[in-house]
Formats: sequence, C-alpha cells, structure tokens
Amino acid sequence: MKKRILLFILAGIMVVLIGGAAYVLNYYHASDDVRAFLTDTEDDVGILETGEGLFLDGPGTETALIFYPGGKVEYTAYVPLLSRLAEGGIDCFLIKMPANLAVFGANKASAVMAQHEYDHWYIGGHSLGGAMAASFAGKNDLDGLILLASYPTEAVDERAIEIYGSEDGVLNADKLQAGDGFFSKEPEKVVIRGGNHAQFGNYGEQKGDGTAQISRERQQAEAAEAMLAFMNKQILRSQGELVGKRQ
Repeated sequence: MKKRILLFILAGIMVVLIGGAAYVLNYYHASDDVRAFLTDTEDDVGILETGEGLFLDGPGTETALIFYPGGKVEYTAYVPLLSRLAEGGIDCFLIKMPANLAVFGANKASAVMAQHEYDHWYIGGHSLGGAMAASFAGKNDLDGLILLASYPTEAVDERAIEIYGSEDGVLNADKLQAGDGFFSKEPEKVVIRGGNHAQFGNYGEQKGDGTAQISRERQQAEAAEAMLAFMNKQILRSQGELVGKRQ
C-alpha cells in the first residue's frame, strides 16, 4: 500500500515537472530580423551583453530606462523599439528574465541601478513586464514609469504613462481601468490607433491578440516618440522643481 502511494506521488511530481518544463519552453521567440539587427546595429547605438541582459548605449549620458519584457517573450524581441530610444538619448537596459517571466525577476532593476550612475532613472515594461516594473517602482524611487499594454496592481507614486494599441486583444480593459486607482498621480495615456498587443516587440503574432491596422515599425515609432516625450517632460519638470527649491 505504501509503495502504491509513493508511486502515485512520484507520478504526480513527474507530471508537474513535465508540464512546467513544457510551459517554460513554449515561448515567443524574437523574429529573424532582430537577430540580424543585433549583428548590424547603427553606429550611434552600441549593444552590449551584461549580467542582466543587454545594454543599448546611445549618445546620451544622463538618463536611462530599465525595461522588463512581456511574459513568455524572448527579451531580445524589444531591441528594435529600445534602439529608437537609445538613438534619442536614453540609454536602455533590456532585462533577461528567468524562464522569460518577469514575475521571477521583478527586482532585477536593483542590480542595474547599483552598477551604473545616471541622473535620471526610469523603469518600464510590456504586458506582464510592465506590471512587474510597476511593482518595482512602487517600492523604489525613480523618475517615472512607462507601461506598454499594461497596468499596476499596487500603489505607484511615480509619474507614469500608459501606451496601448486600439486593436489590443490581450490587454484586459477592465483591469486597465481599475489600475488607475493605484496611481497617486493621474497617468498620461496614449492610444496608438491601429496598434495591437504584440507589435511593441518583434516576435510575431500573439494568441488572442487583435489584428493590427498599422505596421509594426509605425507602432514602435509612435510608442518611442511618446516614451521620449514623456521622459524629457519629466526631466524638465524635475529641473524646474530643483531650481524652485534653490531660489
């Protein structure tokens, strides 16, 4: 009888392990154009491997964004989007998450901030990555939070921007609206007309998503423009507040 119980327990453990492994190994891979992009980057943006992922080093020296990838998405899929920011003067740290799930690495930004010095730090992410970035922002002092097709699930004091596509079939609209209650300051909202959930990254189509009415390049260009405008506005605001305190 004891042997049967032991065998039953072992069988259950094996089922869980096999199911877990299958879940982890089934993720969205970065598209081929990203791999080509990594080996043929623009001269003004260097892409370097770090202990936490990739560092996109542009011409800027004062401001950095730490970015958490979407759930079950290969982190390199966001290189094209973040390269636009790096070109615009915002250095970017793209974080590689354990099992491609930011929930297992929500505090990885701490290591990045401890190893580098910038006048202004921002954190952001896509989908699940955005929720985990918001969780980190709620416990740490940063200049702002950037959410792509995402929303917070706990209190956030930083100024924030939420960017999402009008054709997003994955983002839960009710939870997005409920998430507004966690912000101490009203977030800025940008809706990309014709954009969907998956086109913030380069990893193909996503299950349950809506059909985009604009190209991936256009969606990322509009997202990058909104992100740069938000960060630059916050920097100017902080500089103005600092001047006011000195006077």
